[in-house]
Amino acid sequence: MRNLILFGLLILFLVAAQYSSAQTVDEIINKYVDSIGGKDKLASIKSIYMEGSRQMMGNEVTVRVTKEQGKLSRMEFEIGSTNGFVLITDKDAWSYIPMRSPTPTKLPDNAVAAMQTDLDIAGPLVDYAAKGHKAELIGKDTLNGNTCYKIKLTTASGKEINYWIDAKTYLLTQSSQKSGGMFGGGKNPEAHNNTGAGSNETIVTYKDYSPVDGILIAHTIETKSTGGSGRMDGSTIFDKIELNGPVDPKLYKPE
Repeated sequence: MRNLILFGLLILFLVAAQYSSAQTVDEIINKYVDSIGGKDKLASIKSIYMEGSRQMMGNEVTVRVTKEQGKLSRMEFEIGSTNGFVLITDKDAWSYIPMRSPTPTKLPDNAVAAMQTDLDIAGPLVDYAAKGHKAELIGKDTLNGNTCYKIKLTTASGKEINYWIDAKTYLLTQSSQKSGGMFGGGKNPEAHNNTGAGSNETIVTYKDYSPVDGILIAHTIETKSTGGSGRMDGSTIFDKIELNGPVDPKLYKPE
């Protein structure tokens, strides 16, 4: 009889453990959302402007990012007298890399859906289920001596993004996804999906969180590509971030 009771308790424990594990991914994401300001604060962001500099291949590049929730993501870069951009809207996407092409290039339709996660200023983790995404807790990992939760997110368009969330602060520490090697993907401006040939992994590291209107935002973004030349690797430091400012309609045009 005692053995039957112990066996029954063991079964209950295993069922409870499985149930607890199934809930964990949502608990972690909710704590992440709370750590950076809360769902209401994030929902209040209609636009964001970020400006800073990036060290890349021994050169300093001026970077400007403008986003309008659900409509626009535009990253502009300036190297000396040369200017380029990556433009994503809810309809299409364009890139203009002066060193590669004399005119802006319209990106193929099959790449646009994956890139459009960049239109989500709060990021795909926030309210992921309502957006049609799926999240899975992979387990724990260690980054730079810190324990992190690793979460795999599969977006509604089928793109897979891995996130590492610090187990103590619940801030986003790192993300990664497969790409062509030039840009990465996610909430921050360094995360743009590339449509070039090949399939590398882009790793994005988030550092130096500081509050902007009550929301914690990483002011240093480091990007590294594996399996490629590493020419686009670098670190961007944003010294100007503004929320809910006006967005110039001209930014929607590929020019």
